[in-house]
Order: sequence, then structure tokens, then C-alpha cells
Amino acid sequence: MDVHICDALDTHVSQIEAIEKACFSVPWTAEQIRSQLKDETHEFLAALDDAGRLLGYVGMMTVLDEGYIANVAVDPAYRRQGIADRLIERLLETASERRLSFVTLEVRAGNRPAIALYEKHGFLPVGLRRGYYTQPKEDALLMTKTFGNEASSVENTCI
Repeated sequence: MDVHICDALDTHVSQIEAIEKACFSVPWTAEQIRSQLKDETHEFLAALDDAGRLLGYVGMMTVLDEGYIANVAVDPAYRRQGIADRLIERLLETASERRLSFVTLEVRAGNRPAIALYEKHGFLPVGLRRGYYTQPKEDALLMTKTFGNEASSVENTCI
């Protein structure tokens, strides 16, 4: 199956909402999803098959030179096919092109497959947010990937 990564559009919102409901105990509403679609401070990527069916998505908000990944989700019927891997890879390429200093995210502390995926892409555990998730209540592992862009390296050597 061919998978195409592109910007998520308003026309994808209903499919994103369906995947949210299938993947998360507290899913985002259509209005919340729309607020995250690509603009000057957001990246929101969709993985589509050849028929235009949305298989997964990832969203990131940027503040100055920092990236905050909100949600990564793949339709349960299409998991374990490298879709999340490709979405994260593309998002990190964008983060690097934008010269972000780091990208960070929270993940359920017990979600071993997701943690392994993030570690594969260079994210490291940097903290714990106790009781961050509800339904069920669980801690969040805070994971961050830093970028060694030349500007910050030069600044750091001059201090």
C-alpha cells in the first residue's frame, strides 16, 4: 500500500475525528482539530492511501524555536505498517528545516510501543508529569529531541 504524507486539510477533519475517537479516551473535537491545522504556528500532517483515506496524522505547535507535538495517531486497522514512523520522520524534517532547537511530547508512561517509536527517532526521556492523563489516570513521560543547528552551537560556544 502506498502512503502519501501531506498537510491535513479541513476536508480531513471528520476522518481525523473518527481516528481520535478510536485511539484516545478523551478525543479532540472537530473544533479543536481545526484549530491545529497548518498555519504559521502549527504543522498538521496526514497520511493518506491511494484512495484518499486518512490512515493517520501528527500535529505540532511551534513557539519561537520550540516544537510541541500534540497528537500522533494511526487508525487501529493500519497500525504496525510504518505509518506513524513516516509521519514522525516527515515532521522532524520540517522541524529541522524550521531550525527548531527541540521538539517535545508527552506519552503515556505505559505505552511501550509509542515510547520505542519516539526513541527510534532520537527522542529521550527528560521528565515525568504525574497524573497527566485521565481515563485512565496515568503519568506522562516527557520526551524531547534536540537539534544541533549551527546557530545555537555557535551561541553556546561564545558564552
